[in-house]
Amino acid sequence: MSAAEIYVPPRPSRLPPVMALLRTVWNGEGDLLSLLPGAAFAMDAGELGYSRRSIKLFNDPELVRQILHDADGIFPKSDLMVGALEALIGDSIFVSDGAKWRRQRAMIDPAFSKMRLTHAFKAMQQAVDAYVERLHSSAERGEVLSLDRIMSELTADIICRTVFSTSLDTQISRDVFDDFEVFERGVAQVKIWRLIMDPAWTKVPQSEDVLAACKRIRHHLGGLIDTHTGPDADRFDDIASAVISARDAETGDPFTRDELIDQLGVFFLAGHETTASALTWAFYMLAMCPDILARLRSEVDAVAEGQELTFEATRSLTYTRAIFRETLRLYPPITFMPRVALKATRIGTYKVRKGALLMISPWTLHRHTRYWTDPDRFDPDRFMPDREKEVFPGTYIPFGSGPHTCVGAGFAAIESALILGRLTRAFDFSPVETGDVRPAARLTTRPSQEIQVRVRNRSHGH
Repeated sequence: MSAAEIYVPPRPSRLPPVMALLRTVWNGEGDLLSLLPGAAFAMDAGELGYSRRSIKLFNDPELVRQILHDADGIFPKSDLMVGALEALIGDSIFVSDGAKWRRQRAMIDPAFSKMRLTHAFKAMQQAVDAYVERLHSSAERGEVLSLDRIMSELTADIICRTVFSTSLDTQISRDVFDDFEVFERGVAQVKIWRLIMDPAWTKVPQSEDVLAACKRIRHHLGGLIDTHTGPDADRFDDIASAVISARDAETGDPFTRDELIDQLGVFFLAGHETTASALTWAFYMLAMCPDILARLRSEVDAVAEGQELTFEATRSLTYTRAIFRETLRLYPPITFMPRVALKATRIGTYKVRKGALLMISPWTLHRHTRYWTDPDRFDPDRFMPDREKEVFPGTYIPFGSGPHTCVGAGFAAIESALILGRLTRAFDFSPVETGDVRPAARLTTRPSQEIQVRVRNRSHGH
């Protein structure tokens, strides 16, 4: 077995609870990953240290399903998550619950149907074409680039083109992207002592920079929406136009302008930031695993046969898609899916008090010692057809679970296969420094420091 086949990518070392807390404080506020004690990867459920409101982690797949399906409506999305995001995306599908969420979901789903994704694929290709040209120029100049930035810019451009029919090169799209960076850096800083000491439903103040960035983003998104509702509205046929034309099945009402800003803000946030996070890790791990990279390239060459990657071709990239699924297992973009108990209750045999924070963590569930063989190892073959049955039901939830499964999961699968296929065909990415790479959970699971890479043109790339 080669070194590539047993590659264990970066993760925080497993420590006892008190040591994990001290490490988190030492590393600086904000990284909840390093707060997880070693026991979190073997327990069914249990308290995550001491806190005034009680923070319980659930790994048992049946209990996770019970919380996320929430038949009685008593486990809404946590007040901490809602408080962090409401200035940007209001009461949108990402944070709403109950009847409001069901109405929004029913109106939005058609925009992500297979027919709509087939139509959006052309815009994805155009974004990738433009970025490949940029990277060829950078490679010729021998530049060192941020892998995180490459993936953020590319996925943001794809969202701009597929949702709004405008490229990231336009000033309004660039302004939105820059303000999202301000938002992501500022909003995700979780104050550890606040998490421990504050009672439930304590309002978390956001910085002036973050609030100002949210205001500018909403203003720009409103401007993009207005282009789709003005006299030229008929010339658009994109995801935004599909959501604008959506109607409530009962009342026949459309989304209001503010609701549209909420929902389309979610698409920009979730659609570019989460995919960019996963792709950053995928390209980093591929650079460390030449055997796996060579196998991916062979598959892409065989499927594409020297031609462009079509929509149907991306659906045939079985191993490439398995690489992305394994990346989502090891580095789920949404590290925690916190819920809050509206009343005292029981979950299985566990007592839960009113206001308790219920932590569902794809990070611990995806690396749980009971459900995965060699859980920290990068092994895309886990998700190949002959081994998929080994995945224990309910233990793989990168897009959530049940009715709240992410509406963009199909979009992300097609987009990631296209990007992995096109960029590995054309370029070699070589990390400049691998010693300091470690994940941190902020808004998404990102490297704590940006990964710098040298990009080279492949002499036989297409």
